[in-house]
Amino acid sequence: MSESLFSQLLNLACGAFLLAAVVVLWRRELAAIVRLFALQGLALAAIALLLGLHEDRWDLLVVAAGIGALRAGLLPYLIRRALAVLVAGQDGGHGGGHGEARETQPLVNVAASLLTAAALTLLAYAVARPLVELDPTPATRALPVGLAVVLIGFFVLVTRRRALAQVVGFLLLDNGITATAFLATSGVPLIVELGVSFDVLLAVLVLQLLTVRVREAFGTTDIDDLRELHD
Repeated sequence: MSESLFSQLLNLACGAFLLAAVVVLWRRELAAIVRLFALQGLALAAIALLLGLHEDRWDLLVVAAGIGALRAGLLPYLIRRALAVLVAGQDGGHGGGHGEARETQPLVNVAASLLTAAALTLLAYAVARPLVELDPTPATRALPVGLAVVLIGFFVLVTRRRALAQVVGFLLLDNGITATAFLATSGVPLIVELGVSFDVLLAVLVLQLLTVRVREAFGTTDIDDLRELHD
């Protein structure tokens, strides 16, 4: 693979990776947010695949396949299953199923969220500029994208009120960290990525179980409503 083709394809994958995180802030339907997370998982797998092909490293190709299976397949499936359980439970309670299926009242509205995403992206480029200047390779030049997704994922995590939306924010944060590691070091060892992936899978399984149990116990997964119960 030529250097110019690698650079163009990597920029395309990184652009899709960042765009998926930004559109998550725009959409309120949790099912659509999960689909966007799956698309971002595919973009992350494409980044690892391109690095593996460019570096002629078979371990990165295996990592890319694992990322595609886990972050574009298994994790979205688990979240969709938890969402289906929550919606079905609300339908049984004559709630119509709409409350748990949408992020109805995020702490920051859509317009402000998109402006914040733009500001966080500019901040990521400013912070990463010294690192890019040290080694201006195609992968390093894309490093700000990973940092921007880390910041956007953290923003989603702290501004969403539905528990499942916060789970997606946590996973966006993890995707950003993984992309940053790939772009900064041209890939991570296979054993490291396997360990991190199993940790993330375990965390999602625990969060899925807790979300369903909270819905069964209190009738909602809205964080503000649960805080009022505590008060």
